Formats: sequence, structure tokens, C-alpha cells
Amino acid sequence: MGDLSPLTPAKELAAKNKAAFPNESSEYRRARNALLIEEIELRRKIERVAEMRRAMPLGGEIPEDYTFDGENGPIHISDLFNGKQSLVVYSMMFGPQRQRPCPMCTAMLTSWDGTARNLRERVALAVTARSPIDRILDFKKERGWRNLSLYSDGSGDYTRTYVSTEDGDVPGLNVFTRRNGRIYHFWASEMSGEMADPGQDPRGAPDVDPLWTIFDLTPDGRGKNWYPKLEYREPC
Repeated sequence: MGDLSPLTPAKELAAKNKAAFPNESSEYRRARNALLIEEIELRRKIERVAEMRRAMPLGGEIPEDYTFDGENGPIHISDLFNGKQSLVVYSMMFGPQRQRPCPMCTAMLTSWDGTARNLRERVALAVTARSPIDRILDFKKERGWRNLSLYSDGSGDYTRTYVSTEDGDVPGLNVFTRRNGRIYHFWASEMSGEMADPGQDPRGAPDVDPLWTIFDLTPDGRGKNWYPKLEYREPC
């Protein structure tokens, strides 16, 4: 249970703001303070949603102890927990039919590679793909990823159960938890393209890729036509 103390209205908290920057207009400050109220409310909404997520009952027990191919040979999903209670599994779009992995997945995982050192202090993290393990590890080396653990779902059994029943080349994010020696599904990203708002690319909330969160802080935002690439032209 969270703290049940009544919250101070966001407007009152925002009134405590003493920030001011050189040459800003009164119009800017009014707009910024109004935005600050909404930012406080957003922070509270994010925490309410996270609290609801934590309070959910356990999902279903996994049907089998799925086997993946890792850098050191076959490994079961039960072994991926590495002593932790929670396991986060991201399935990237890198099926055997692809010449190159998905740039969007690659961009996000590049960010995750940096934070993985901190994440694994509290949870286990694994990345899977449907390509053979040698192909996956070659790409890991190419990108310079040091902290991500990558595995091949060669049989596709895990993918068909928790990502795409049709074994489609689509991304998936799942969280599992281990209780009393048993493994249960806890949460998955379930916002599909049919749930997208007008004028927006389909995405979940909160956004797990910091790339877009930082873009959202800028005047031009995410833009309409820009997407990550595997390679960019070097600046002149």
C-alpha cells in the first residue's frame, strides 16, 4: 500500500516554484507554471499506474521451462532469473528472414545496454530473438553492447506463447516473477496498433525507450517522419 496521506493540490505545489531564467517573458513564465501543474499531475498518474501494476494478482504459471540458446549453450528460462525474483524479457525484431535487425529495437536496446548494469542489481534482464545465436552475437559485437544478455529462441516456443501466436517478427516485452519455486507471468505490453491515438505512432505508456522521452522535452518533439536507423551519416 502506498502512503494514504492526502496529497497537496498540484496547483499549490507549483506555486512554490522559484525558477526563473534570463530574459524570459511573463507570458513564458505563466505558461511554464501552468505546465508545471500538469507535470506534477503526470508524475502522480505514473505512480498510480505503477502501484496498480504492482498490486495485480499473479498471472498464469508458465506452461514449460522454455529453452533458449545462449552464448554458453542451451539455457532454461528458470536460469535467466540469476537469483532475482523478477525477470524482464524483451523480444527484438531480428528473425531469420531479416537481413538486419529492426532499427527501433536496436536504438532502444542501445539505451538499455547502458542502464543494464543498474537494472540487474534488482531484476534480471534478457533479450531474445528468433535468429540463430551466432547471428545474434555477431550483431551484439557489432553494436558494442557490453551489458545485455542475448539469447536465441530457436524453437520459437517462447515467442509463440508470449509474443506472437503466429510467430510474427514483432517486438514483445514481458515480465515474469518467481514465487515458491514456480514461475508466473506478471505483465506484458498489451497496447496494440489498434489502440493508437490519431496522429501518433503506436506505443505503450510509459515509454520504455528514453530516446522518445528526451525528444518530448524539446520544441520539435518526436516529429512525424523521423525514425532511428542502424547507421547515420557522420556530421561534417
